[in-house]
Amino acid sequence: MSHLEMHVFPCLSDNIGCLVHDHKTGATASIDAPEAKAVEAELIKRGWQLTHIFTTHHHADHTDGNLYLRDLYGCRILGPAGEAEKIPGIEKMLADGEVFSFAGRDVHVIATPGHTLGHIAFHIPQEYSLFAGDTLFALGCGRVIEGTMEQMFQSLEKLKKLSPHTHVYCGHEYTVKNAEFALTIEPGNRALQQRAHAVAKERSEGKLTVPSSLGDEVKTNPYFRSDSAEIRKTVGLPEATDAEVFAEVRLRKNNF
Repeated sequence: MSHLEMHVFPCLSDNIGCLVHDHKTGATASIDAPEAKAVEAELIKRGWQLTHIFTTHHHADHTDGNLYLRDLYGCRILGPAGEAEKIPGIEKMLADGEVFSFAGRDVHVIATPGHTLGHIAFHIPQEYSLFAGDTLFALGCGRVIEGTMEQMFQSLEKLKKLSPHTHVYCGHEYTVKNAEFALTIEPGNRALQQRAHAVAKERSEGKLTVPSSLGDEVKTNPYFRSDSAEIRKTVGLPEATDAEVFAEVRLRKNNF
């Protein structure tokens, strides 16, 4: 079986659209629908027909294109059961631990509350691909809006346990700013220094920095690195729990 094709592209001011396509069956999923016209343009460019929308959470910059695309393509909209009343056009409601089939692959649903209470991520183990929405970003994580810091910490801990070879597709292009912040938290991290230089170069060339690898995130993303002695020293919490260190780092990012 050939691999699914993943295509990322910019939407709105800083969202990232993502299409997942199976050349054998023609099945095509949009990960969220941040901007209907941008998604439609990419589909037309590739000659693909949209069959599914995988919704990670209810925020408008992830769902605004739902109804337009559904009416245009007749696609199925899947999303978190806990936010179903807030997701336009949702047809299939998904719960934590549920597994469904897309183009002959198992898609695992992972509840990742924190940014929103019902947020979910989509994991396709066979493709080593994770669609994390606004929970995990390249070198960052989402702002904790509806949930608690403890919930976001536990959500990230779930994702951290996936294979380091996993490709991480996130919902926004925040990587340069995330790198700048991360360097204030763990300036001695050589892997982080090298990655910050690389992403700055990519962005200067107009390239998206997504996907990243989970292995790189574990080595460089400060929200995965609460056990780092340098980070603990930077935030003045040498004896705190990992969750407490995470919360302090996330609060500092809010004010960065």
